Amino acid sequence: MIALAENALEVRCDGCGATVTFSPPDVAGTCSFCGVAIVAQPVSADPLVAPEGILPFAISQAQSSNAVKEWISSRWFAPNALKRLASQESVDGVYLPFWTYDAYTTSHYRGERGEHYYETEHYTERDAQGNTVTRTRQVQKTRWYSASGTVSRWMDDVLVPATTSVSRTRLASLEPWDLASLKPYEPIFLPGFKAQRYQVDLPAGFEEAKTIIAPFIREDVKEDIGGDEQRIHEIVTSYSAVTFKHLLLPVFIGAYRFRERVYQVLVNARTGEVQGDRPYSFWKIFFLVWFLLALIGGLVYFLRDQ
Repeated sequence: MIALAENALEVRCDGCGATVTFSPPDVAGTCSFCGVAIVAQPVSADPLVAPEGILPFAISQAQSSNAVKEWISSRWFAPNALKRLASQESVDGVYLPFWTYDAYTTSHYRGERGEHYYETEHYTERDAQGNTVTRTRQVQKTRWYSASGTVSRWMDDVLVPATTSVSRTRLASLEPWDLASLKPYEPIFLPGFKAQRYQVDLPAGFEEAKTIIAPFIREDVKEDIGGDEQRIHEIVTSYSAVTFKHLLLPVFIGAYRFRERVYQVLVNARTGEVQGDRPYSFWKIFFLVWFLLALIGGLVYFLRDQ
């Protein structure tokens, strides 16, 4: 257990509960996750599970702001509150916490293997002349056989977000992360950026990792059952040789409030990929619809007089 840096400070947002760490002379300012001004006084950062790896920022804040501007320009009917995020000062560089897990899985299963066969079926219909004729066709049917067995696989670097302040869907949309470029963590990477303290602890993260692993195991089981179709009744999985890493991955993030809701825009600080939420401006849509109706009405009036 260590602090992220020797002089690191941390502060908790009263609005959303996120805790971020930073190094002076940086200041807490506003919350990167909900846009609320932080009024709590920073304190010395508590120790936490040491990050093992870090992906340094690969794009600048100016490049991030340009990416956000392009993203916003493609969003029609965006409210002005969103457009203010295009300014460079409105997005913060933040290292988000993740866990990765390695594990060897052994899964015992019970199910059924379906094998297709065909039977000839007779049926009647009317031909083009209206006569009743008897025809035949091949009908697919399935025989089912009990199946059971064991499959195993090695899962490597199963990535699980350790933050609850950012939508899982948005984080997934920022992928891929070039984990092959990870650097051993050093405090020198922190100055100039914030780092969020993990909100999902190690055991809870592993439970989430199991849900990510489960579809791969299910596909292994289906392949092992074979046949034309498969039914799976039960899978019991054990995990061994489990290891983990605590990682910090870089994003630029901006948050704004619109009609009492918080919206976020995220930039993958390695690739420049932008993902975000946005509301629709009622008045912009209203005036566009009004303009189109007026235009259509004018055209109808003009054509009627011709």
